[in-house]
Amino acid sequence: MSSFLESLNGVAPVPHWGVLRASGADAANFLHNQLTQDVLLLPDGQARLAAFCNAKGRVQASFVVLKLDSENILLVMHQDLLPQTLKRLSMFVLRAKVKLSDASSEFELRGLLGHPASPAAPWQVSAGDNAHTVALYPAVVDGVAVARSLWIGSASASPPQGQPVSSDLWHWCEVMSGVCLIGQAVYEAFVPQMLNYESVGGVNFKKGCYPGQEVVARSQFRGTLKRRAALAHSPVALLPGQEIFTPSDLAQPCATVVLSAARPDGQGFDALISGTLESQTTGWQTQEGQALHLMALPYPLLQDI
Repeated sequence: MSSFLESLNGVAPVPHWGVLRASGADAANFLHNQLTQDVLLLPDGQARLAAFCNAKGRVQASFVVLKLDSENILLVMHQDLLPQTLKRLSMFVLRAKVKLSDASSEFELRGLLGHPASPAAPWQVSAGDNAHTVALYPAVVDGVAVARSLWIGSASASPPQGQPVSSDLWHWCEVMSGVCLIGQAVYEAFVPQMLNYESVGGVNFKKGCYPGQEVVARSQFRGTLKRRAALAHSPVALLPGQEIFTPSDLAQPCATVVLSAARPDGQGFDALISGTLESQTTGWQTQEGQALHLMALPYPLLQDI
């Protein structure tokens, strides 16, 4: 294995993520009615990806949902969306016995890469020493899968062991996993399938209603979905929310950058981009004419749910 791949091992801070907590007798039922995930049937001590959508099915926030038990559920999400998501979710509480709070100061979050990360299947959880470790989708680099896990510990828990690595490295590996939590720059920009969420365990089509459920289901089962997320390499820096074009049409954008990061080896930038299926066959470029190179996703897109 190259020295570059060997460097993808260690423990990273993840200051751009925070923790929203739901507690109370109705916590699981309340979140079940708001998110794309079946929180009621999710076993205690397990985790899943989930999205919170508006009435048009557009993702307002996405989470790693960790169900400690039916009355205590943690939602790890992008910090820049946490205040407005907390406010928005609180509008739906009404008479439900649930308390929603920003619990970011009560927990420590770390990103584990390579050897320190859990080798389990994505979303599986291991617990111990006042902490939980959630296995995430691996980053695939030069054909090699680099394990990734999210460590969630109480503020008093001993931090995980491993050599320190930068949050920038964690950020790049998130891009290379093809699975990301959205930030403010792409708020309400996509339905979940435009982020491939249905293919990585983020949408349950058998559960009951939630905001935007009819749009999400119609996109899936009526063949109306015309955008997907793909990985691309760029010679120039890209920003979340940036519009991408085809070489033949620089007036009409065909894709939007979801997440981007510089390659640790200094060889350009990689990005997760959601764009039309047609444009993915003709090629992408920036409006300034910099060509992007599409790369294979590290997981299959499910054709039948």
